[in-house]
Amino acid sequence: METDKKSLAYFKGNFVPIEDANINIMNHSFMYGTAVFEGIRAYWNANEEELYVFRLREHFERMVDSMKIMYLETKYSVDELCNITVELLRRNAPTTDTYIRPAAYKTAHRVGPSLDNNPSDICMFTVPFGDYFHGAEGLKVQISSWRRVEDNAIPARAKIVGAYANTALAKTDAVMAGFDECIVLSENGHVSEGSAMNIFMVKRGQLITTPTTENILEGITRGSIMELAEEELGMSTVSRTIDRSELYTADELFFCGTGAQIAPIIEIDKRKVGNGRAGSVSNQIKDTYISICRGEKQKYHKWLTPVNGTAAKKSEAKAEATSKR
Repeated sequence: METDKKSLAYFKGNFVPIEDANINIMNHSFMYGTAVFEGIRAYWNANEEELYVFRLREHFERMVDSMKIMYLETKYSVDELCNITVELLRRNAPTTDTYIRPAAYKTAHRVGPSLDNNPSDICMFTVPFGDYFHGAEGLKVQISSWRRVEDNAIPARAKIVGAYANTALAKTDAVMAGFDECIVLSENGHVSEGSAMNIFMVKRGQLITTPTTENILEGITRGSIMELAEEELGMSTVSRTIDRSELYTADELFFCGTGAQIAPIIEIDKRKVGNGRAGSVSNQIKDTYISICRGEKQKYHKWLTPVNGTAAKKSEAKAEATSKR
């Protein structure tokens, strides 16, 4: 994904051209990875001419938790961060699906990794963003030889910039070996997650996912799937330890995440998953999820933040016209 040089970013408390939002090479977060971030998606609904941000508040609540772990401070409340995001989107005025990347970072210019006496700041940019896996109907994955970072080393439940070296190594080895993606195990040998997404397994009609204690990021999409699967498919989710060999005998597998959205897995370590095609549960969850994100299911508008307000304006105009009849 590439930024449009005409777009604006939020940097040092102001909306500035993206090309002016630059950090010094001595910046602490650049040298030591001492920053945290969020990945947030906004979905364009062409019929309503509305941009819907998916679970905006929940993302910033999680970012605040990440900041606590890394001794990052901010003068902004969650509500203020949400307002800044909406204003940035309004100024950039995208008419396509969009990715939002806020970050909190250490600003000191000094050598030495310590987090104390080290000021913090917030920045944010947006870019057009389509399918993470470029429309693939199913992914072929491998079990990575790299293990997920441990909670007592670099907590995976926080989106710490430095921790994504672990992600980069696992993902790159998989792609260079001819796979689309990988699954990473925890140090105890149990399934953790994908390189940068959570994982679900379907076995005998049951939906299963790895627990938060297996060094996973507590995904916003993961939690949303657990809720919508119960309400829309009547499937409750079991959160439990999953062994590697269970993946080989699963009926269905799929990744989920803000970037990946819902991505069915059709092959793992050269073994077909189910019949080698995206399964019915995976497809139902995928279709329902995308429909929710685009604002097509009124029931789930509680998860959406409209940017333009066009849908509300049209509804008000319709109500007014009806009242005059």
